[in-house]
Amino acid sequence: MMQYFHRQVQLWGEETQLKLLNKKIAIIGSGGLGSSLAYALGASGIGEIHMIDFDEVSIHNVHRQIAFKVKDEGKNKAEINAKIIEQRCPYVKAFSHNCDFKAWAEKNIEVDLIIDATDNLPTRADINTYAKKKNLPWVYGSVEAFHGQVCFIEESSFSDAFKITNKTPAGIAAPIVMHIASLQANLALRYLAGLSVKKDMLYYLLFNDEGELVTQKFGLPKS
Repeated sequence: MMQYFHRQVQLWGEETQLKLLNKKIAIIGSGGLGSSLAYALGASGIGEIHMIDFDEVSIHNVHRQIAFKVKDEGKNKAEINAKIIEQRCPYVKAFSHNCDFKAWAEKNIEVDLIIDATDNLPTRADINTYAKKKNLPWVYGSVEAFHGQVCFIEESSFSDAFKITNKTPAGIAAPIVMHIASLQANLALRYLAGLSVKKDMLYYLLFNDEGELVTQKFGLPKS
């Protein structure tokens, strides 16, 4: 096992790598962000990963949702991602849940961290309410066009910081999806490995009209 995780073991040692095997996470959404998160975290040695999504693969998903191929049309997204995780890493157990977040929450499954990979504000508000009830941290991420947002939420409240509407994202460039998911995965992995993480800080990344990458950060109010 340590040979499989050789580069990570070089980074933080065998004790921390073994610690990850006792961690459990839930990734809410198995599409664009969720697929990239499954690849990034599924082979990192986190012991138990729950993939949650009721949606099926459509042809327009494939270009930016890296777990899927054209022949996967009509298949459940969570199931595909869970299979890929276990195929790539024999030390991780992945569970798929063909349901929405509220139905998954009713299962009362214990996890150490929730990662948001959804595409709408109302569901994120539901995640926030659930996380507060369970005293759990969660990692928020969103993408649209050429920009995205990431935040490790612990003491702040998503519902207080954001106006909750039914607005859906406009067009999305495929690479920004993977970029934001990568940042989410790094925050999650650092936290689970016991490394320092800046919490309740919103990172906003965008390419401006001149093609310059701009990164801004804002402290969220704590409840």
